[in-house]
Amino acid sequence: MHDDRVKRQFTAQGLNQLWLTDITEHPTGEGKLYLCTIKDLYAGRIVGYSMAGRMQASLAVDALHQAVARRGDTSVVVGCVVHSDSGSQFRSNVFQDALTRHGLLGSMGQVGSAGDNAAMESFFALLQKNVLDRRQRATREE
Repeated sequence: MHDDRVKRQFTAQGLNQLWLTDITEHPTGEGKLYLCTIKDLYAGRIVGYSMAGRMQASLAVDALHQAVARRGDTSVVVGCVVHSDSGSQFRSNVFQDALTRHGLLGSMGQVGSAGDNAAMESFFALLQKNVLDRRQRATREE
């Protein structure tokens, strides 16, 4: 588990300094669909995401790889802090290895403290209200 490098100070002075990540779920007729997103706090936009029918570490790793790939040159993300909650996907060895491979620094909020990743929770609340909850989906593919 990582130290909390953010300490609820959700600010960044430039791109690729602070990324936030979390996982949300949405019900479908086939069962839950899980979405992991990575948001560049400075840009205010999602830079990586992954969706799957199971909430596994690979969901978070795939989103992380996509975020790094979208930034083009891997060297521009070295030293970027990736802040998450303390979910098992983010504590997994495979996610930790991916952080290390890309030169990223992990950061985790305290267990059971929703405010430690409030900026990501806010994004998910808007996504649910403005997009996902507008209609029921029969399949995960929808």
